[in-house]
Amino acid sequence: MSDDKKNNSGLPIAKVYGPADLEQPGQFPYTRGVKTDMYRGRLWTMRQYAGFSTAEASNERYHYLLNQGTTGLSVAFDLPTQIGYDSDHPMSEGEVGKVGVAIDSLADMEALFKGIKLQDVTTSMTINSTASTLLAMYVALAKKQGADLSRIGGTIQNDILKEYAARGTYIYPVRPSMRLITDIFEWCSQELPRWNTISISGYHIREAGSTAVQELAFTIANGKAYVEAAKKKGLDVNVFGKRLSFFFNAHNDFFEEAAKFRAARRIWAKIMKSMGATNPDAMMLRFHTQTGGSTLTAQQPENNIARVTIQALSAVLGGTQSLHTNGFDEALNLPTEKAARIALRTQQIIANESGATSTVDPLAGSYYVEHLTDTLELEAMKLIQLIDEMGGSVAALEAGWMQEQIARSSYESQKSIENGGQILVGVNAFTSKESEIMPSFKINDSIRVQQSEKIAQVKATRNDEIFSSAIKNLYDASGTETNLMPHILNCVEGYATLGEIADILRNRFGEYQG
Repeated sequence: MSDDKKNNSGLPIAKVYGPADLEQPGQFPYTRGVKTDMYRGRLWTMRQYAGFSTAEASNERYHYLLNQGTTGLSVAFDLPTQIGYDSDHPMSEGEVGKVGVAIDSLADMEALFKGIKLQDVTTSMTINSTASTLLAMYVALAKKQGADLSRIGGTIQNDILKEYAARGTYIYPVRPSMRLITDIFEWCSQELPRWNTISISGYHIREAGSTAVQELAFTIANGKAYVEAAKKKGLDVNVFGKRLSFFFNAHNDFFEEAAKFRAARRIWAKIMKSMGATNPDAMMLRFHTQTGGSTLTAQQPENNIARVTIQALSAVLGGTQSLHTNGFDEALNLPTEKAARIALRTQQIIANESGATSTVDPLAGSYYVEHLTDTLELEAMKLIQLIDEMGGSVAALEAGWMQEQIARSSYESQKSIENGGQILVGVNAFTSKESEIMPSFKINDSIRVQQSEKIAQVKATRNDEIFSSAIKNLYDASGTETNLMPHILNCVEGYATLGEIADILRNRFGEYQG
């Protein structure tokens, strides 16, 4: 982008505004942004989240989104994939392909990205307990495409702690799960240097009913736990710290949300410095944002377009590096193509028509925003210190404290909506007796049959000797301190299914009893 910026009236726009004593963007502790020029140099990645039904159906949606101007892909996986069951497992019945795409083996990953060169896109995968296996499938496909792994970019969510706190798609106990995460940190630092090895997620903490302060505090506290675990493994904070990323919710309170993002950068930079980071890149909090799914209403659903726009703008003015905007119909069903297109156009309008990208941190210096930034930092740090006193996030989760705090906030919020203290337009105020018929997007229950047939075909055609050897080696290695990623990759390349790999680790680690 040119440095010679003018607004629609022809008036010049400086790169940054503020008195001399106001912190500059791109400088520690990065309150005003991680880059000196922010969106004047490069826009955020417009990363629309999609995944449903079969890999083939999701592949069609990815090509559609890329043709519409999406600059990054983001994969939603169905529930069985998230919790380590193949589609033909009895526990998968009724859930295959429903809330994301079903991925049972490398064959499905090949179909998911058919016609898409992984070296030419960045991909974010919302996957946690089976993150190691899905990452291995992605890498195996990249290798089959002849890609240079040093140029493969993307992110796996890989944040298991928030699953115990807020979301529930865990498999193994906390400590073996942390071992898998640090194995990924170590392996990627050597084999996949551009890959973001974790997206420490406040999004689902907020979706479960937390306040903005709790989202900020619990997410940062979880981040500290990952850093401490990696350091105990002997990893260099200045190396793995550069590949940590975050994932936040953009909720309805516009100014609080923008201030939350500014405060998050400041808190994280100070914490990483206190934990030994000296490389500026290891102290920068880079984050993806998704507009609030829990804020979408089934009543008067087109109102959600306005909600998503306000939330997206708060993320942009707060300095996000990547953004997904929800479809207006998602309180009713998976987004239709029309809803997905409007959601993407919302980002494109903010980027190209609103003027919000013309200067860095345009809200800086606002008395209100600066006060909110300071207050959010102060209140979040109080909670982080409480968690530290308990022994950190792992201990706080094992004691059920974090879960209880979120549940209490969720109850208070719902009570406020029901008694009218918190207004939801079209729900408890400005309601309408008219009902609209919205186009729906439903998933056929026959998907499980199709996926089961694919699994049978994979098992019938794979090399049994290569498969058996890889599975045995994974079983043996999981009983030692050996990094498991090379063994999981070998299993994937031998066309072991996701469920077969997860079962080996279930056998070794056990299952979490929440």
